[in-house]
Amino acid sequence: MTDSSGSQQLSIPLIKKKRPAPLAWIGQGFFIILALIVLYVLVTSAWKDPSFFGNILVTGLQLGFVYAMIALGYTMVYGIVKLINFAHGDVFMVGAFVSYFSVTRFRLHVWPSTVFPGISEGLSVVIGSITVILISMIFCTLLAVTIERVAYKPLRDAPRIAALITAIGVSFFLEYFGALNFVFSPRFIPYERPFNVVAWYIKDGVHLIQEGQSPPEGAITFSSILVIIILASLLVQLFLQFLVRRTKIGIAMRASSFDKPTARLMGIDVDSVISFTFAIGAAFAGLGGVLYAIAYSSIWSQLGILPGLKAFIAAVLGGIGSIPGALVGALIMGQAEALTMGYISTPMRDAVAFTILIVVLLIRPTGIFGEPEQEKA
Repeated sequence: MTDSSGSQQLSIPLIKKKRPAPLAWIGQGFFIILALIVLYVLVTSAWKDPSFFGNILVTGLQLGFVYAMIALGYTMVYGIVKLINFAHGDVFMVGAFVSYFSVTRFRLHVWPSTVFPGISEGLSVVIGSITVILISMIFCTLLAVTIERVAYKPLRDAPRIAALITAIGVSFFLEYFGALNFVFSPRFIPYERPFNVVAWYIKDGVHLIQEGQSPPEGAITFSSILVIIILASLLVQLFLQFLVRRTKIGIAMRASSFDKPTARLMGIDVDSVISFTFAIGAAFAGLGGVLYAIAYSSIWSQLGILPGLKAFIAAVLGGIGSIPGALVGALIMGQAEALTMGYISTPMRDAVAFTILIVVLLIRPTGIFGEPEQEKA
């Protein structure tokens, strides 16, 4: 561009934010009032029966940290490929079944005692349980890489809707193929835990609940599986943060997410990065599937549908593409579901989950940690 004096000036495109829709404040105000009403009901309920409220919070924590392990796969894949991988919840289901067969048919949870008869029982249980978890994670990793290479990679340059429809198709295939009698089963299957779950109650201190004993009235109870789920989920979050921020593959993942053509020009194998992203997300989903099955002691071929969808909502709530957002969104989802079961009704928990999705899309589509989109003038 040349001004009146003939000097050259740079033409810099202006960046402006999207204007909110007219009268959008009406909907936002309604939801703010609704949130205040819900908060008032929760506070009064907690004041009337604090032990019941505390037990609900414990249940919500358990659900939330499991959802966090699933939500990481959604947010990582979307961050790089911009694909909602609806088959991810079914990979979670496969992980639960792999651990089930590892325990019931192959007795891998007690292999240390078989190979080393003199080993202590506690150490044998720890090593055997870790073995079962690792086998499930490895199987889910191989499954996800296979799905990515066979179903998604050929559609890399196709319109996004093609990959989305393919993801839905893969999801249905895993669900109904797994329902065959010679694969998994169409029925609910009781899950045999690889270790005994220990429970404690909180009242005038923390006390162990002995076998056959009931906790006293007004106590808050929690189990060893809750502690394991929280520790595993936090370790996964820390590991992923380190992987993305401090390693070469993490730098390659961020570069591929930002600009794939430029990343290729810089020597990054984007296809391998995408496959690695699917693999690491599936490994976390497999871990979540095992811990979910241990916590709730029942599995079936449709197990991954609702947890997968709720983990997706958690990723959207936290800001899809954000790793900390996946954790925060999952914890909010877990508490919302537990509070709904405790104070409204169990069937309503699914309706509340999808209501949260609608509210987020109406008020803040980018989620809690998402950055608002900008457009050039």
